[in-house]
Amino acid sequence: MKKGNKTRKLLSSILEYVLSIGVFVLAWLIYTTVKDVPLYVLPGPAEVGKSLIEMFADGTVYPHLWATTYEVILGFIIGSVLGMALGYLFIKVDVLRTALMPYLIFFQTAPKIALVPLFVVWFGIGIVSKIILIITMVLFPVLSGMMLGLDSIPKEAKDLMKVLKASKWQIFTKIEMQYSMPALFSSFKIGIIQAVIGAIVAEWMSGKVGLGYILTYSSSTYDTPALLAGIIVTIVLGIVTYEIVSIFENKALYWHESKK
Repeated sequence: MKKGNKTRKLLSSILEYVLSIGVFVLAWLIYTTVKDVPLYVLPGPAEVGKSLIEMFADGTVYPHLWATTYEVILGFIIGSVLGMALGYLFIKVDVLRTALMPYLIFFQTAPKIALVPLFVVWFGIGIVSKIILIITMVLFPVLSGMMLGLDSIPKEAKDLMKVLKASKWQIFTKIEMQYSMPALFSSFKIGIIQAVIGAIVAEWMSGKVGLGYILTYSSSTYDTPALLAGIIVTIVLGIVTYEIVSIFENKALYWHESKK
């Protein structure tokens, strides 16, 4: 019975996606046709679809898609690990939190477009500067999630572990990480979207490969259909990576009330 309910829920979600996209495309088609919008301003769905198919048919999009995906995954993993580690240390060591938090807030609030030229000067025009930008965008949400999770541990749970004379490793794995997981996965979802945005911004400013470069090139050549096709590929990448994080969340938090 439960399996049947899950299947119906999945099919319902897919149908909602298809219907929402269909309504959007129909409205887009009607608008560009009725208003006779110039191609360079807003091409119709057919023109964008043709450009999108050509990108994949001739293989030009694949190296760019792979480059952006690689940057997103690597930057997200490094940023998440650093965010979790710093969040844990900040809860345990108040002095460290007081000393470093202002710098992290600075990097979080600073305009990312303004940081890209600095990172290019400091770390070069290659992949390193892009990965560092992605890390700065992922680190703070994950750090905040880790701190929120650790702060939400009930005093009773801590007292119980003391009574049971649990080791530090047991406390970390059985209590601290378990209570941190819901907040952490919420921050992971934010972080993965931030990673995609960071990669596109970095490639837009300084890249010679990647989806951001496709957007830059299409914009400079006034190829609006290719520009919108590149945006669609970027959106799909963001949705796919977000859903992958959601799958891991459902597996890791099967015990949580929100997943029952």
